Amino acid sequence: MIRRLLAWVLAVAATAGAGVSAQPLAQPLAQPLLDWTEEEVTLIARHGPWPLPPVRDPSNRVSASPAAVRLGEHLFYDTRLSGTGQTSCATCHRPDRNWSDGLARAQGTVELDRRTPSLWNVGYGPWFGWDGAGDSLWAQSIRPILDPREMGAGTGRVAALLREDATLACGYEKAFGDRPGRDDERLLVDAAKALAAFQATLVTPRTPFDVFRDALVNGDRVAAARYPLAAQRGLRLFVGAASCNACHFGPRFTNGEFGDVGIPFFVRPGEVDSGRLGGLARLAGSPFNLLGSHSDDTTGEAGRRTRHVQRLHSNFGEFRVPGLRQTARGGPYMHNGSLASLDDVVRHYSEVSPDRLHSDGVPLVRPLGLSAEEQGDLVAFLRSLDAEVPPRPPVPPLCP
Repeated sequence: MIRRLLAWVLAVAATAGAGVSAQPLAQPLAQPLLDWTEEEVTLIARHGPWPLPPVRDPSNRVSASPAAVRLGEHLFYDTRLSGTGQTSCATCHRPDRNWSDGLARAQGTVELDRRTPSLWNVGYGPWFGWDGAGDSLWAQSIRPILDPREMGAGTGRVAALLREDATLACGYEKAFGDRPGRDDERLLVDAAKALAAFQATLVTPRTPFDVFRDALVNGDRVAAARYPLAAQRGLRLFVGAASCNACHFGPRFTNGEFGDVGIPFFVRPGEVDSGRLGGLARLAGSPFNLLGSHSDDTTGEAGRRTRHVQRLHSNFGEFRVPGLRQTARGGPYMHNGSLASLDDVVRHYSEVSPDRLHSDGVPLVRPLGLSAEEQGDLVAFLRSLDAEVPPRPPVPPLCP
């Protein structure tokens, strides 16, 4: 055996000396890699690739327009869009707070009953707001501006701002092709469409999970093995026994729909938050929904989902399934901010009481009964969906 080994070494040395490269030995794995089944790899692959291509909203004629994005960014930080002149969109959706505010409940002119949702990847959603009362990002952008509990600005205030502020009027003309006109409601909608164009640019960066996912799909075991083992175990639970991807699937880790996950409906004694049930009623009554005259879609396709959505009693207490990218930086959690940490969220799903779920429909949530180690693994996986985000540069001039 020793002689054969020595002969092999000499042969390799001779080959190298003759200028012919020897085949490299297989690289050792950085750490253990789980033995993933073909079915698991298929499920994991569906959570990418990331980032997704930009989406253009056919109901918004300035969607993806650089001039509209710039106008929208200026409006996003402008406190004059509020009735008091002290609150902007960025007051609650702070870039340094994961495009939220870090509060359990949003603070407008009064404390609200729901948490401020993050704006990361918001441009990809089919429904907007915790209850889906908005069917477009621009319609959703109107709601807090007019709501007296939030920004409390009237339609006329927004229109006057666009007409009377020379810089904003210049930015409006660049985005929409003409100077602000006399139709106040149209100017409100146009401001919201510019805001939507800006918000649609807020896309999360690639994460350790994305690197692992791509390596696994491409058969690169060395690169895949750099993914922490705890995160691998958590991912296996996520797509397997815990069935988290029943709702949190696809590249954004959300189906964009609504569910009841056992969070109490009561916001105070004698008062409940009806969630999706109430949101659908507000959607139907909104003059800004996609079935109205403000949509720029001439085919009617953009409003198809709104036209056919059904309002069912089982929608009571359902709230939008959030995406999970950058989620570890975005607490507190749930629509009402009732869970402080990711550990609390995973524990909630592990121990959720079926008695908290409404009885009609087929519940997707069940107590998972996870061990402490399994809960830690799931949290490790969720943290791998985060990445460092560099500070945003200063807002560029609107009309230099």
